[in-house]
Amino acid sequence: MPFRRVAVVGAGMTRFMRRALETPKELAFYATRMALDSCELTLKDIDGVILGSAPDAFDGVHRKGEYLIDGAGAFRKPVMRGYVGGGTGVWAVIQGWYHVASGLFDTVLVVCEEKMSSCYPHPQGAFNAIFDHTLERPLGTNLLWIFALEMHRYMATYGITERDIALVSVKNKRNGLDHPCSHVAGNITVDDVLQSEVMAWPVKRLDVSPTSDGAVALVMACEEKARRITHKPVWVEGIGWCLDTSYWTNRDLAYPVYVEKAARMAYKMAGIVDPRKQIDIVEPYDPFDYKELHHLEGLGFARRGEAPDLIASGVANRDGDLPVTPSGGLLGVGNPIAAAGLMKVAEIFWQLRGEAGKRQVPGKPRRGLAQAWGDLMQVGTVVVLGI
Repeated sequence: MPFRRVAVVGAGMTRFMRRALETPKELAFYATRMALDSCELTLKDIDGVILGSAPDAFDGVHRKGEYLIDGAGAFRKPVMRGYVGGGTGVWAVIQGWYHVASGLFDTVLVVCEEKMSSCYPHPQGAFNAIFDHTLERPLGTNLLWIFALEMHRYMATYGITERDIALVSVKNKRNGLDHPCSHVAGNITVDDVLQSEVMAWPVKRLDVSPTSDGAVALVMACEEKARRITHKPVWVEGIGWCLDTSYWTNRDLAYPVYVEKAARMAYKMAGIVDPRKQIDIVEPYDPFDYKELHHLEGLGFARRGEAPDLIASGVANRDGDLPVTPSGGLLGVGNPIAAAGLMKVAEIFWQLRGEAGKRQVPGKPRRGLAQAWGDLMQVGTVVVLGI
């Protein structure tokens, strides 16, 4: 039996900020309500719910999935919760696609929420406990210095400078000024990035996205329902994922193979043979500025070590030939982990419908890609959307 066509028909997003007064349940409710209102549906029209949210220790809430159920519109409905770190937001959409494409549901609500400021004293306190108890934890591991190792390896392998990488942060924070949900947008310079506090060399404070709270929700529907709901459905054309080894010491840190394999899976499904020519807009995952470059190469938009040229030449600007992260991304809007990945998909949805407001790219983009990455740096998730 062939898969059914699946479309995104609605989206909602809260403001990303830190120490929001709202509870995680309330954040999920706000995003859910906005997504349903955007396509004039109610909870009665939803067959099932996909939840994406971090483990309990991150939000300080026991049994987090059950806690979110009523806030996310999942009360007395089939619900599935998944979590693969930063890759969750795009992975949740892939899970939603399967539920609708298979014929199990006609409509699903995908809700991702994170309230990172609830993790006391800092989310790194939870991250420290995720590493191998024998080989890694005695080193005092945390994600920041592992990312510093990866960034350094990337720079050393291809002769990339800190200045080359800082241009990503400058671009994304500038783009974020036009996003109504932004937490950390701003007009900064390369020198501002280079002179900011060193966290774990070569990673500096302005190379890193913030700890944020927020939620995003999407409504997905089968073709028959989608055409009844809206005259502007955005179709899921390709999905892909890859799970590499969790032992980061066993991988080539200079190149994200897991992103390449996820992208190849999505491209095959979407019939894409040349992503640079066949995709109009890209929202790669950018929790660190070097990761946008890393991911652009894994996605096939640049050769290894050449992604900085896209930024420096202006090709990746909002008005460039290949707009990259016109939303501002995690660096310019914020990083509530699971919700940040789903934001990437929502942004492509709004761009393809021409509803992105001040951040709308020129022309009429017809196909876009959203990508997320996470867990122990080894999860790649990709979704291709088109009209």
